[in-house]
Amino acid sequence: ELENQLTTKSKTLDELKQSLASDGSAEQTPEAQSLRIAELCEMMDSIANQVAQLKASMQSILEQWRAYDEIYAEVSLMTTRYLYCTDQCKPSGEEASLEALKKQVKTLQ
Repeated sequence: ELENQLTTKSKTLDELKQSLASDGSAEQTPEAQSLRIAELCEMMDSIANQVAQLKASMQSILEQWRAYDEIYAEVSLMTTRYLYCTDQCKPSGEEASLEALKKQVKTLQ
């Protein structure tokens, strides 16, 4: 969206240059107009560079969020598995006798 707006402003600036070149203005001297137009062009170039940098930064951030989402899903799955395993390993209401633990180990294997 910023790039589209910048393109529109660039076209407007070009139209302004042409208009000032053909009509002239009584309010400002041609030198002052040329200087102002040069300043506007410089500002536009600076903004275009900033937009490009912003776009690159946003791409990098987007990639980092994608990596985060993938890792988060993996950790979430591992946590769920861990909770399931710990739930399965709890001794049932009876005391943890050696025989009960052996039976539980056999079941888990």
